[in-house]
Amino acid sequence: MQTHRFHLLLATIISATTTFSTMAEPQFVNDDILPPLPHWQGQSLAIMKDPPHVWSTPFERSKGLKSPNYHDTFEWLDTLISETSLLHKVSLGKSPQGRDIWMIVASKEGVNAPKALHHHGKPTVLVQAGIHAGEIDGKDAGMMLLRDMVKGDKANLLDNVNLLFVPIFNVDGHERSSIHNRVNQRGPIDMGWRTNATNLNLNRDYAKADSIEMRHMLSAINQWQPDLYIDVHVTDGIDYQYDITYGYNLPRGLSQNSYQWLHDVYQPAIDTELSKAGHIPGPLVFAMDKTDLSKGLYQWIASQRYSDGYGHARHLPTILVENHSLKPFKQRVLGTYIYLEQTLKTVAKHGTQLKTAIRKDQYAFPDTVTLTWKSETQPQGWDFKGIEYYKETSPISGNEVVRWTGKPKLYPNLPVIGNTIPDIQVTRPNAYYIPPQWQTVIERLSVHGIRMTRLEQPQTLSLKQYHFDEHQFAKQSYESHQRVKVKATLQKVKVQLPKGTVRVDTKQPLGDLAMMLLEPQSPDSFLQWGFFNPIFTRTEYMEAYAVEPMAQQMLNTKLKAEFEQALKDKTFATDPKARLRWFYERSPYYDNQYLKYPVYRQH
Repeated sequence: MQTHRFHLLLATIISATTTFSTMAEPQFVNDDILPPLPHWQGQSLAIMKDPPHVWSTPFERSKGLKSPNYHDTFEWLDTLISETSLLHKVSLGKSPQGRDIWMIVASKEGVNAPKALHHHGKPTVLVQAGIHAGEIDGKDAGMMLLRDMVKGDKANLLDNVNLLFVPIFNVDGHERSSIHNRVNQRGPIDMGWRTNATNLNLNRDYAKADSIEMRHMLSAINQWQPDLYIDVHVTDGIDYQYDITYGYNLPRGLSQNSYQWLHDVYQPAIDTELSKAGHIPGPLVFAMDKTDLSKGLYQWIASQRYSDGYGHARHLPTILVENHSLKPFKQRVLGTYIYLEQTLKTVAKHGTQLKTAIRKDQYAFPDTVTLTWKSETQPQGWDFKGIEYYKETSPISGNEVVRWTGKPKLYPNLPVIGNTIPDIQVTRPNAYYIPPQWQTVIERLSVHGIRMTRLEQPQTLSLKQYHFDEHQFAKQSYESHQRVKVKATLQKVKVQLPKGTVRVDTKQPLGDLAMMLLEPQSPDSFLQWGFFNPIFTRTEYMEAYAVEPMAQQMLNTKLKAEFEQALKDKTFATDPKARLRWFYERSPYYDNQYLKYPVYRQH
């Protein structure tokens, strides 16, 4: 180690921060417009190192008010890494603006490659901060935790578990920083931007994988194969007492064994430690009506565009952490520290059970898969630790608005509404076949790590194909796509598949994910994201002068009775174009691929 160089650098850092740390504590610019803040004095405050400490983080030197920029974050981390063999820094790849997306690999053995990490058989936790770059609590908590492993008494956290830590996922959004970002959130001073440099929301990109950043992350997941994935956010919405809320998939669906581990083993340990440290943990909280809590709370099942919904489909236990935006930055970061520390302890102790649960989910291969869910009131309500509020008519908007008082209030047995009734369900095919011209879809499946094979020669097969009875395009673009919803029915077809056609077996560890991406009625299927939109375009037509004589010939067949029946519909009978189109659609000249899904199912 270059000890002399390190001390010079450290002296420079301390000198640069001394002025700020000794001046009067600044306030957040939005404090005067946010609801009143209940007093908090948790035991986790003892974790913080005072600014004179040589290894205090930039967050600690700011008295818990600021988070460092990209340069300062990795300058501090690089200095820490140079002092130990426990940590290594690897780049997941470059962002659109050319910044490295860095991941810190923390292991007792000091390894820096996936194969070496897996060699020791320990479970691995991947912690990701800043997918929404203004919601950066996980970065500062992780920096403190790494420091305490290297320079404190917590190196034993890595005895039986590995940690992969991505301090800033959305690195370009992180540098679009301002004191005026995220007005609904109490700090830090200077917050990053929600979306990336091309205005894509990375936590809507897991299924479609459009962004460079998401492709890098999915590649990392495929290579490093973590056993638990933690995505740290800061929520918006109503006021309540909870400061650290988090959620994961429900017992229904595709990863029931992982759910059981999270519910029975993980959550009790996390909640106990957070409570001991003076925090109030809670479930993910969404109000049915932000102006009337008596209407109850909403229990959410995330689809595959989101981190937790994606993890649910690929059988990677994934936790969405949503710290409460109205709590101070310092309180949120310290709560996240406790959360991450206990996560490592729990996974280290119960890692074999976790791995077993994942394995069971990966090879369950249920015969029926639920694509969409309907809501119902749950059998048990929640005692909700809320904040007192009243309503008054606003002279600004003229509406009735909520005023939070800052006083804790228990709302007993609030109704809970959740999407827990199976709606659209499909049987599991043995495989899907995708013709080679749909290169974008095939490439995206590869990005996800889904195994595929290709036909070496043309083959004629008896398969099933979806025909679309209805389709409806979204009225506006969403995340750079024009989405489309369909109603579909399966029909038997005999089809000649060309050489190069891709076959996707559903009995593989990512077979359920493949189904959610390829079943057209799945909310985050490639079809609904617009990857197959060309099939909704008619490109060949038949002129009326040709349809008329053809129709006369066709009426000499059994179609005459069907046409007469169709004429009983007055709308149809009075529409000349519809009448001609009726014959065209039944002629051999009609496009036999129009409104047919070019992905085939094999049973």
